[in-house]
Amino acid sequence: MAPSGKHVEILGSYDPHFKKGVFKKERIEHWVKNGAQISDSVYNVLVSQGIIKGKKRFIKITAKKEKGKKEGKEKQAVSNKQKETSEEVGKEDKVKETKAEEKGEAKEEKQEKVKSLATSDLTKPEKTEEVKKEEKKEKPEKKEEK
Repeated sequence: MAPSGKHVEILGSYDPHFKKGVFKKERIEHWVKNGAQISDSVYNVLVSQGIIKGKKRFIKITAKKEKGKKEGKEKQAVSNKQKETSEEVGKEDKVKETKAEEKGEAKEEKQEKVKSLATSDLTKPEKTEEVKKEEKKEKPEKKEEK
């Protein structure tokens, strides 16, 4: 196949399932004599079909598998590092959560009191001592603002 993507000439076809091919022997010899480079796989097919005389070339297929294995190991190493960092972050989060829970207990108590106020009789809301104290604190601030 030409670098531009167009076929210069179709020299034959090969069916790998039946291991049979149809080739133009004269045209293949012509292109090889004029300097055409044949890949190792195509060369081996042409030798096995009797188009070209010679020994089959050795093809190292394991190179692709080894490359894939290396990439897989690298990906696995990266994922292991991500797991370790996520575990460390998880531990830090747990520590932060426990500290927040300790601080949050006081907030929860206040929220429960507010909820109890909200669930009480809506026609006549009862004010607790804390609410009265907060209102007293807010009133002097309002006076100063005016």
